[in-house]
Amino acid sequence: MKTRTRTRTLVVLAALLLCGPISPAARAADSTAHVEGTLPSGAAYLMDMPARWNGTVLLYSHGYRPAGSPNPAQNAPDDATKSLLLKAGYALVGSSYATTGWAVTDAVPDQLATLDAFTGRFGPARETIAWGTSYGGLVTTAIAERHPQRIHGSLSMCGLVQGGVANWNSTLDPVFALRTLLAPDSGIPLTGLGSQSEAAAAANTLSAAVTGAQSTSTGRARIALAAALHNIPGWNNPAQPRPAPTDWDTQEANQYQGIMGLILYPAFSWRQEAEGRVGGNMSWNTGVDYTAMLHRSPLHKEVTELYSKAGLSLRDDLTALNKAPRVKAERGAAEKMARTSSFTGRLTKPQLDIHTTGDGLIPVQAESALRRAVAAAGAAPLLRQSYVENAGHCTFSPGEQIAALHTLEDRIATGRWKAADPDALNARATEADPSTPARYGHYRPASYPRPYDLAHPADRVRG
Repeated sequence: MKTRTRTRTLVVLAALLLCGPISPAARAADSTAHVEGTLPSGAAYLMDMPARWNGTVLLYSHGYRPAGSPNPAQNAPDDATKSLLLKAGYALVGSSYATTGWAVTDAVPDQLATLDAFTGRFGPARETIAWGTSYGGLVTTAIAERHPQRIHGSLSMCGLVQGGVANWNSTLDPVFALRTLLAPDSGIPLTGLGSQSEAAAAANTLSAAVTGAQSTSTGRARIALAAALHNIPGWNNPAQPRPAPTDWDTQEANQYQGIMGLILYPAFSWRQEAEGRVGGNMSWNTGVDYTAMLHRSPLHKEVTELYSKAGLSLRDDLTALNKAPRVKAERGAAEKMARTSSFTGRLTKPQLDIHTTGDGLIPVQAESALRRAVAAAGAAPLLRQSYVENAGHCTFSPGEQIAALHTLEDRIATGRWKAADPDALNARATEADPSTPARYGHYRPASYPRPYDLAHPADRVRG
């Protein structure tokens, strides 16, 4: 990847040199520039330079886009946040990545090439911060680990910071449970999907079984069990009713929606594309004890209550899961996923992560997985994680995002995490955007169900 990045960088710089040097007068004329272009890889890029640049450039990495979907360049999470940042003097840049899907091997070099293009046009930044949302949080963390010399700090928002192997293992667990308990004779393939049509057929068959199960107390208990194995919270969409702590029925109804979304997209369609990237199945559940996993889940109490209400034996279902034939990884595919998309934890520049507590797509426990890797690598003082009390994936307000950015900037400037507690973050969020409530709170996520990182030798591929 380093060779590919160096090649792309040289091509971009050569193209800029052919255009001739940019004079101070030209830079002044460009000071309110909106620039769009294409990298040698084919990726589009986008730059916005404010009228009064404060010297900081923000390199934004966007979230996952399914294969074949529109792929425009993006340089901010949303228009409202973008407007506030430009008014505050930040330069905003970002690329589309050359391909859609699980494109980390394209995304990292394309983002770095975009930085080169910015420098060639506008000159060097005083400070460069990498930031990104969702899958873009994975890209941002990869840049922070592998190319720390290019940035001063990083901000991951609702990021897939558990890394690729852990993500696909934890995506496997709930559908394995649903197939075993709701459709044991269906033959639904969970991995080794040969095409998008095969993935769609598998998703349709399993979703039909889950839809039918939702109409019975037995089925609802088993859906709650599957949700607990992925830590899908009982409030995972702001449009859902927020259940009381012991309102198990509403919690499960909300989780059912999350499970259906998981089946429709990540578990089959997105998996098929990712398998094509790495040459086979990159996940496994050999050796997994689902009884122990459930006991570690913060949703354990809900599951036991719903099983009791249904008159169903939880012990019998967990035994069935533990005895069911397991899924084995293809070692080469799993090792490629680990090499390209898992983390060492070796941060050398500060990183701040923010995550909503009610995230059903990338559950908040992903933050525990990154914290584990960073601690093992001896870099814990460089990482800070903060939590927004809201349902949904990446449902931050503009003010909450800007508050996190300012907190990271303080850490870069002073070497200390100053004013990083929820009250200080909320005050900063309100100052940045008084129109929306600030919802940072005290929270510590449970452990991630199946962490995998390159800092722990015990996290080995199991075929």
